[in-house]
Amino acid sequence: MKRSQINTILDNLISFAQEHKVYFPKFANWTPDDVKNAGPEFDEIFDNMLGWDVTDFGSDDFSKRGLATFTFRNGNFNDKNKYPKPYCEKILILEDGQELPMHFHKIKQEDTINRGGGILDITVFNATADEQLDKESDVHVVKDGQQITIPAGGVVSLAPGESVTMTQRIYHQWMGRKGTGKIMVWEVSSSNDDNVDNRFFEPVPRFSNVDEDEPIRHVLFADYPALRDEK
Repeated sequence: MKRSQINTILDNLISFAQEHKVYFPKFANWTPDDVKNAGPEFDEIFDNMLGWDVTDFGSDDFSKRGLATFTFRNGNFNDKNKYPKPYCEKILILEDGQELPMHFHKIKQEDTINRGGGILDITVFNATADEQLDKESDVHVVKDGQQITIPAGGVVSLAPGESVTMTQRIYHQWMGRKGTGKIMVWEVSSSNDDNVDNRFFEPVPRFSNVDEDEPIRHVLFADYPALRDEK
């Protein structure tokens, strides 16, 4: 992805969030120099991947397949002594007609909440023992406190205000229902590490390579290692 595209996507995300009275902490506005010069008191931001993320999952077509997010808080299951927080909170914006690839989580359990905008359609399958799609067994989830059963390959639809709980090893694929508009999704989950916890059904990269065609306007958490190494 081009840095100019990432900058524009996040400009639009921030505007959309503000329309819904959602605002971000101060570190959301940090410049590359702010990240580079931050002291050890801010280690939690860098160690736990707090902040911005934009990916097209290697599709080269963000509008069709991609996701833009901001992680407000997160624990660290690799260092629970230093970071005992067992939960994570994110905002995720899905464009009209945009797809998030089919995947499941090995460790994380999550609630997906439609906070406003269009309709989110989530296709679900159980994972087999060898991590394929189980096309036979029903999928059991909880939607707004109600236990529901979905046939393999069925769809859970979330209108604004609705939510669903996904446990580990349930394959799910998001789709912003075409024609209903951009969607503000909230995620409340156990702590997670996007480097190791996602099992994508198709072999897609979780993070995008960035073509630095213009200066960084919004630092991604994927930018942290290189910026911090410059210290």
